[in-house]
Amino acid sequence: MVQTPSRHRGSEFQAVNSVQPAKRPDVFLAGNSLPLPNTKLFGTDGIRGKVGELLNAPLALQIGFWAGQVLRHNSPKPGPVILGQDSRNSSDMLAMALSAGLTAAGLEVWNLGLCPTPCVAYLASVSESAGGVMISASHNPPEDNGIKFFGPNGTKLSQQLQEQIESGIRGASVPIASATWGHHYHRAELVKDYAGSLVQPLQQMNLRGMRVVLDLAWGAAAGLAPRVFEEMGAEVICLHDAPDGSRINVGCGSTHLESLQAAVLEHQADLGFAFDGDADRVLAVDNEGRSVDGDYILYLWGRHLRDSERLPENLIISTVMANLGFERAWEELGGKLMRTAVGDQYVHAEMHRTGAMLGGEQSGHILCPHYGISGDGLMTALHLAALVRESSESLAELVNGSFQTYPQLLRNVRVEDREKRLKWNECEPLQRAIARAKTAMGDRGRVLVRASGTEPLIRVMVEAADAELAHLWTDNLVLAVREHIAI
Repeated sequence: MVQTPSRHRGSEFQAVNSVQPAKRPDVFLAGNSLPLPNTKLFGTDGIRGKVGELLNAPLALQIGFWAGQVLRHNSPKPGPVILGQDSRNSSDMLAMALSAGLTAAGLEVWNLGLCPTPCVAYLASVSESAGGVMISASHNPPEDNGIKFFGPNGTKLSQQLQEQIESGIRGASVPIASATWGHHYHRAELVKDYAGSLVQPLQQMNLRGMRVVLDLAWGAAAGLAPRVFEEMGAEVICLHDAPDGSRINVGCGSTHLESLQAAVLEHQADLGFAFDGDADRVLAVDNEGRSVDGDYILYLWGRHLRDSERLPENLIISTVMANLGFERAWEELGGKLMRTAVGDQYVHAEMHRTGAMLGGEQSGHILCPHYGISGDGLMTALHLAALVRESSESLAELVNGSFQTYPQLLRNVRVEDREKRLKWNECEPLQRAIARAKTAMGDRGRVLVRASGTEPLIRVMVEAADAELAHLWTDNLVLAVREHIAI
């Protein structure tokens, strides 16, 4: 159990349940001073946008205050809020503003500093917390940032509570707890507890003799990931392994595998892993330099859990992006694949509903409640490496023995107009183009068009048994988006 500072049980928490319709302080009347967009602040993964435009210190102050009110009102005995951040240059500014808002709401803040997102989720779940906050824009470029919340159990804050936070920011009537002031503590030493939780389940396994390349993306896993792999006995070669907010995700990490692929081949490594900026997802590279995405990770880990009778009903939860080749191969093993909307929160919700013990996304967001409370790139990488070591086969051999993917093309069209982007499905010419593509392909393929919940993009995905067919309809739909949405 995480140790609590002496003030944690102090007098400032005695009246937290005394909620009354108090007059809110003028500084928190957001409507008087903040230019807020007409569309929702919260997307599929918290609040995310370009710093200086959507995100700034005054808004972060408001977010912290109203999040504090909501967390207090919904916790019978609220403890601290666990606060972490990635390496972006704007993260310090947002952390200080958020902490000011949270302490103004009467909550204690435990500031971890630089850490992966799953570290916040883990510590929130084991410390009797009121919840957690992570400042990160994940795989987005350096100029973006984001704020995402976790409940006291370490899972993403529910949509209902996010809406309550946003209502307070926009000036709606939200109950305010009686005035008390919280305290801010620097608790960087707690990151070691999270690191220990990663290694503990693998104590009977070691990675001695394995050579592993890690691409840390200049982000939150820098420093921590190499230490954990070395503790497991692996020889580690690192790329982009310093926290650098100016270069986070730029040409590296899980969205740019080229440098990792080259390094795995150059160093004749057993495998490589590429994390995103906040290390809640990971993609792998096998010993032949080929990328291994979340579909392959789910298949290999799922088969391993099935063989050890630890996968209830042989069920895996994934999203609409999961490749048909993966789905059909898993079904041939007697398994079942259920799909959700894109976003780990939807995967988690379906796992909770069905009791599934493995789920995730093609992008490398993997959830396995046997070992962790949230999507965790480091946890996934360690277990995949251990699986390879235990199998006595190379990762390339394991992938070759799994399944063949269907040709799947994903193209992104940048749409800066937020309202147009979020209302893309109301565009009749685009809907007609999508209908034509679906009719033309029939059961030979599928189409998925959606607005990104984290970036100003419309994503067009076409999957077909025939590569030419996939290219034809991808080009057709991208043109339709550009003509009717991106203008």
